[in-house]
Amino acid sequence: MKNIEVEIRSFISEEKYQELLDYFKKEGEFLGEENQETHYFDTKEDLRIQKNDNYSKIWMKKGELHDDHREETEIKFDTDQFGELEKLFLGLGFGVEIKWFRKRNNFKWKDVDVMIDWTKGYGYIIELEKMSTEEEKDKTLEFLKEKFKELNIPLTPKDEFDKKFKDYKENWRELIK
Repeated sequence: MKNIEVEIRSFISEEKYQELLDYFKKEGEFLGEENQETHYFDTKEDLRIQKNDNYSKIWMKKGELHDDHREETEIKFDTDQFGELEKLFLGLGFGVEIKWFRKRNNFKWKDVDVMIDWTKGYGYIIELEKMSTEEEKDKTLEFLKEKFKELNIPLTPKDEFDKKFKDYKENWRELIK
């Protein structure tokens, strides 16, 4: 069963963001653009809810944030149920740790899910993702790294993502104004 999300990501400049949007609109299949609002809860596991232009969802990722591969469970709802999801988790005593507001462009390219993002207060990011089995996750990770090389995009080190995430976590209320 392919329930392991394998992903790599890098920070990119605004110029590179525009360049990649143009490239993937020509070389990949444009799957659409969506606006997302995501709430991370202060739970042991990585538990989130999200509202986007198409649906709402609850999802949980096991492992550590920014790991290359993590088990993921996701349940989708109607977009208008987002408020009820938030009310449910707050009622259970979970606090909102962080809120993200993102514009995401989705593509399919060479059997890879490609996301080109702008996140308010955080920056521009490219992410490549592919679902895998536990047995194939390392091979899938190497495949994705080769795709970054093909795109001439350096992989942002995990410690840089961790540092930026920590800063956002501490300052997100100000950063999203």
